[in-house]
Amino acid sequence: MRDKEKNSSVEEDFKEMTFLEHLEELRWTIINSIIGIVIAAIVSWFFIEFIVDDILLYPAKRIGVKLQNLKPFGQLFLYFQVAFFSGLILSLPWIVYQIWRFIEPALHKHEKKYVLSVVIFTSLCFLLGALFAYFIMLPYSLNFAFTFGSPEIENKFAIDEYLSIVMSMIILSGVVFELPMLSFFLTKLGLLTPQFMRRHWRIAIVLILILAAIITPTVDPVNQSLLAIPLLLLYEISIWVSKISMRKKSEE
Repeated sequence: MRDKEKNSSVEEDFKEMTFLEHLEELRWTIINSIIGIVIAAIVSWFFIEFIVDDILLYPAKRIGVKLQNLKPFGQLFLYFQVAFFSGLILSLPWIVYQIWRFIEPALHKHEKKYVLSVVIFTSLCFLLGALFAYFIMLPYSLNFAFTFGSPEIENKFAIDEYLSIVMSMIILSGVVFELPMLSFFLTKLGLLTPQFMRRHWRIAIVLILILAAIITPTVDPVNQSLLAIPLLLLYEISIWVSKISMRKKSEE
């Protein structure tokens, strides 16, 4: 009886130590990710004028939108904000790699070899979403906002509001384009099946329309459709990715 209690106590200590080790790994995952963001933000600061003037302000200059700063030291704080978000985007492959390292102990040996493919595919999906927002959604949204209303009222945009819209659309669109990658992981974990996605496609369409309405800054249906249509295509791609993931999982 004492031996059983002793063994039970040892097992409980082992489980507690393992749990603490996981917390330690999570802590270092977060720390390493933050370090990567900070380093990338510092690098971005050396190119901050190019990022702001030639990239972020280009959609506004293209359609003749006038921007103005309304706050003391407003541009300085905006530069810090842009540097942070630029660092966040640039360090995305590093962050994905850190997350992969955290979940790596729970993976099989044949699954660990996909680390490079996962990092590249995740970064590519985000980049495609960001480019889609920058080249397609932003020009139409800004043009609609700039030309809408009475011609007697001159539209001038505050620079902080403008950059907030630009950066939020780029980042949110990049995150939304990670849908195929999310489908891959959920299928691997056994939480999602292509049959489930196909069976609930009507609900998915409603959720996609709601998500498109939240992300797009304007309320016109054309602008929302610019995002909703690619999202529907991504949903179909996610079903295909889920099928491949399930097939490989059954083979393994």
